[in-house]
Amino acid sequence: MFFAGLLAFVVGSAVMLFLSVVILFGIVGSMTSSEPVTVGEHAILKLDFSEDLIDSPSSDPFAGIDFATMTAKRQVTLYNALRAIETAKIDPRIQGIYLRPNGGGMATYAILEELREALQDFRQSGKFVVSYNEVYNQGAYYLASVADSVYLHPEGGMDWSGLAFNLTFYKGLLDKLDLHAEVFRPTVCKYKSAVEPYILDRMSDANRLQMQELVNSIWGTLVRAVSDARGISPEELNRMADNLEVVLPEDALEKGLVDGLLYEDQMNDVFASYGLEPDAEGHYSFVTLGDYAAQTGFGAASSLSQPAVAVVYADGSIVDGEGYELDKIYGNTLACTLAGVRADESVKAVVLRVNSPGGSALASDIIWRELELLRAEKPVIVSMGSYAASGGYYISCPADAIVSDRLTLTGSIGVFGMYLYTPDALKNKLGITLDGVKSNRSAGMGSISPLTPAERASIMRGVDKVYATFTGNVAQGRNLPLERVLEIAGGRVWSGEDALDIGLVDGIGGLREAI
Repeated sequence: MFFAGLLAFVVGSAVMLFLSVVILFGIVGSMTSSEPVTVGEHAILKLDFSEDLIDSPSSDPFAGIDFATMTAKRQVTLYNALRAIETAKIDPRIQGIYLRPNGGGMATYAILEELREALQDFRQSGKFVVSYNEVYNQGAYYLASVADSVYLHPEGGMDWSGLAFNLTFYKGLLDKLDLHAEVFRPTVCKYKSAVEPYILDRMSDANRLQMQELVNSIWGTLVRAVSDARGISPEELNRMADNLEVVLPEDALEKGLVDGLLYEDQMNDVFASYGLEPDAEGHYSFVTLGDYAAQTGFGAASSLSQPAVAVVYADGSIVDGEGYELDKIYGNTLACTLAGVRADESVKAVVLRVNSPGGSALASDIIWRELELLRAEKPVIVSMGSYAASGGYYISCPADAIVSDRLTLTGSIGVFGMYLYTPDALKNKLGITLDGVKSNRSAGMGSISPLTPAERASIMRGVDKVYATFTGNVAQGRNLPLERVLEIAGGRVWSGEDALDIGLVDGIGGLREAI
């Protein structure tokens, strides 16, 4: 009976594995083998966010698969989305763009900023851009405000209340568990706040200051964009947000944030007003951004397709060693990629697209060195995406020029180390004790006993050295006096717009401008 049960378990597991593989390959196949979509002669490009708009190409074959529902969502890179919009500008088949942000796909504020700039450029062709949705959140409305006209469902809604950044603090939990966090950071790095949730129960004064100015800068960018597009003063827009004056559709119409309250079928009249004619059944021809981007291909007539420019992606947290894990930048792996680009004679210039909150200082320095070697032979331009902070800025500073989005989070020029002492928690909560022997006084430091003053001093020496190297590299790469770098460093995070004012970046723009 035991062996019969074992055989049944093995066979059943094999069958389930086989079925899972079949299902997964079926999903992937449905993503890649669909019939090409025909673009009609009087088509409308539809941006409905039915796909995820991502910054860098994914090497994960199962990226975009929701394993809970076993469904797949197409992913479109920002590069391909920008190229598609630019191609649509000169494509005689595309009559205009319909923004319909209800598909549930994800996009960061920085990606929305670059899409918005592309749509603004598209409008220069004389073709229309219109937007419609049942409910506009602030990100969707920021994008929609670029349109010639904006419409809202009569029973829908709108959020115009401002931005808030909230942090969660764990010190109270660590205290209850008898876990003790010890932080090592230079005294001047008072803005390096990633460690604060483990040692404080609220924001420090320095962190509150930088976060308040950061949220004010980002909100200011959104407000100015809407103000310019809709002809409403920033003061009026802020008053609306403070008093929550825009909630109902009637509010949005009265305040001039939308141009009409319509049901979606009534958008046909809007399309007709731009001179479009429906087919015999009264329908208009739409092509989604994902389908159109897939059709434009790399041979499209676009300034984004310069063959001499290599675009290299640094996307994720920076870690040591080699590897290809999703959302990770392995220092040695990226350095090897950059070395290959440097040796490729067909590549005349390089755009490094950085989307990283930082990570390992050692891995960052390995990448920095390879960028220095690359820049000695070819022009290197950094394009900052949603964030290029800490190690993300470390690997950016050697570039000949840095281009940032206004909504990019960057800077954070600083360093910290953190040590979590666990023996008390193991003993008091689980009854587990530790003991051992060692050859020298500091062997296995911190493993079974608290750090000694000498051990703490040793760790701080390493932290201080990293900070000195980091700030020195920034001073050299940005051609700034070290004293000036130390003034704007300290671990402080800046918006891309503020970073331009203090010399951390050279210009405002996205991937297209960098290329």
